[in-house]
Amino acid sequence: MISDTISEADAKMAASVAHTKEEFAGIRTGRAHPAMFNKITAVYYGAPTPLQQLATVQVADARMVLITPFDQNAINGIEKAIRDSDLGVNPATDGNQIRVSLPELTEERRKEYTKLAKSKAEEGRVAVRNSRRQAKDALDKLVKDKEVGEDEVSRAEKDLDARTKKYTEQIDELLKNKETELLEV
Repeated sequence: MISDTISEADAKMAASVAHTKEEFAGIRTGRAHPAMFNKITAVYYGAPTPLQQLATVQVADARMVLITPFDQNAINGIEKAIRDSDLGVNPATDGNQIRVSLPELTEERRKEYTKLAKSKAEEGRVAVRNSRRQAKDALDKLVKDKEVGEDEVSRAEKDLDARTKKYTEQIDELLKNKETELLEV
């Protein structure tokens, strides 16, 4: 029972770190990368559809992204979705492809993105701590119901704290790397 609780908490914490990593991928840096477009959804025949299902996203060079729709009827919807997104870019279409040119980030914009990264990291740390709290509550309930001894739960809580520390440190490392990437000119 204790090991199930610990492994469940571990899985939730790992998922929180993975989610934080995905959130960081969506924050624009000075370089183009396809993950920037992961959260964009375009209206396709009246239904919101993720961009990955409508087109291929290729990085032509450090500041240029080419988006090739599978269906030419989707081009206007994709272009509008990119323009309305929080990426701060203006796409241009040549009839078959959409070209997204990424402008140089200003210092002010870099600081804005750094703040955004810090808030995403804090959300990740909160999620890890919530997983810890839920596991600790489950362990306390086991003691209260007299299913396990207090010594076993005490050891499990130390293990839980070590895992919590490990995952929060991973998030801190991801944040540090993202900040370095953002502030690099």
